[in-house]
Amino acid sequence: MVSVFNYEESFTLESGVTLPGYHLAYTTHGKLNAAKDNVVWIFHALTANSNPLEWWPGLAGDGKFFDPAKYFIICVNKPGSPYGSISPLSTDPKTSQPWYHDFPVFTIRDMIRAYQKLKDHIGIKKILVGLGGSTGGMQLLEWAIEEPELFEHIVPIATNAVLSPWAIAFNASQRLAIEADTTWLEKRHDAGQKGLAAARSIALLSYRHYNGYGITQPRDKAYMALSKEVNYAADNYQRYQGLKLVNRFNAVCYYRLTQSMDSHDVGHNRGGAEKALKQIKARTLVIGIQSDVLYPISEQEYLQKNINGARLLSIASDFGHDGFLLEYEKIEKALKEFIEERSSHHLKVVNG
Repeated sequence: MVSVFNYEESFTLESGVTLPGYHLAYTTHGKLNAAKDNVVWIFHALTANSNPLEWWPGLAGDGKFFDPAKYFIICVNKPGSPYGSISPLSTDPKTSQPWYHDFPVFTIRDMIRAYQKLKDHIGIKKILVGLGGSTGGMQLLEWAIEEPELFEHIVPIATNAVLSPWAIAFNASQRLAIEADTTWLEKRHDAGQKGLAAARSIALLSYRHYNGYGITQPRDKAYMALSKEVNYAADNYQRYQGLKLVNRFNAVCYYRLTQSMDSHDVGHNRGGAEKALKQIKARTLVIGIQSDVLYPISEQEYLQKNINGARLLSIASDFGHDGFLLEYEKIEKALKEFIEERSSHHLKVVNG
């Protein structure tokens, strides 16, 4: 069920911008039990919505590991996204017009501080499992540091403690592609669409892996090519994915969300990342994809090393960063062992 939470008091962002309020779209599945100890909070990645049953069907849904019959599953659409929460498409109260390019950047820390108000509104005191991949994992880590007693288990997947210069460069390249679109600065919903398509193509090169393209887009003639200029499957795939995103997303939202990712640094104003990660008290399973070029496995090894008692699952996959959505059988097996395990014996590194 999709709901909207309206926070009608002033809310100050890390940038110093103060909003008169904000709203969050969120989806829930299942029911909060009497003890309120069955909460699973899932954090979505860059362009997903608040319904994990749509984009993570291998893990969440009827008969899946996170079954609504057993768990109260909640996922919030992050601020800046066009899927229901406050975003560049929302109305600026000062002008009564859409924010568009005037919309302020929500840092990752701003996002979880907004979620805290929703958590209190629902009456959640404890979260059994927090789970998130990519930028979803960034939000999870921030919150587990901000409120160490809130989570019993956390599972950050294909993510890191600090966004690297490499990842920032990918984001910057995508923004440059959007900026190169001559319609980018126009105050309308469909501005910057060609730039957004190009940005998505750049992003895919960081989400996937050399081997994955060889498997899914072999050097063959393109089937049902989008243009007469297209000869090969991989070319057609990049164009198709760009068009697909344009048809469901917004360029200004995408631009702002990449800036939100750039802000990610759990050690900011906390004495550094190592010190910040030591504050996490939740039992932690870190999951990484060995072929991930965007958030390489060394970044998950860093999390495992600096979060007390953390376990690391290192997954072999041909699909790079996107493996966190595709290798759900391996992830489910690890989750089952991790969450159902109640003993406190020594946790060791596991290779999958």
